[in-house]
Amino acid sequence: MRFNDLLVDGFTRVVDQGENIVDGLTAEQLAWTPAPPDGVRAVANPIGWLVWHAARVQDDHVADVAGFPQVWTAQGFVEQFGLPLEPADIGFGHTAEQVRTVVAEAPLLAQYLRAVHEQTVKYLVSIDDADLDRIVDTRWDPPVTLGVRLVSVLNDDTQHLGQAAYLRGLQGVDVALV
Repeated sequence: MRFNDLLVDGFTRVVDQGENIVDGLTAEQLAWTPAPPDGVRAVANPIGWLVWHAARVQDDHVADVAGFPQVWTAQGFVEQFGLPLEPADIGFGHTAEQVRTVVAEAPLLAQYLRAVHEQTVKYLVSIDDADLDRIVDTRWDPPVTLGVRLVSVLNDDTQHLGQAAYLRGLQGVDVALV
């Protein structure tokens, strides 16, 4: 097995799990958050925002290293979602108020996640071992290589989808794990 196969498998698990998480959920279920315990001011991010954010991060980061346009803008998802956010917004640092503005139906979330996945796979199958050592971000010490960036995106996606699956379960809606 080649490293490309491993990465494609990992990102395929992301899209499959993301699609399963949103499947059949209503707008209310996608926007639901549990009430915080007494004295706690933090609020959990809802399923819709978590899946949107996972897709946006993957889209932004992979498009950047691949030299591709983002699916979000190139395929018209920014218009389809119609969010009151800047087109480049991927959700980092969102306030609770901004999180609440990310509202979308389950099929649109799944469609965007799938389109991002397809572009990610297109890139992953085009790279080779030597590409993984290419520096893609010099703002960090040590600088970030392509391999580290791809694993970071995969990790971020799986963490957010795990949170979303947990929230789905708290609502009493089973999710098939893939």
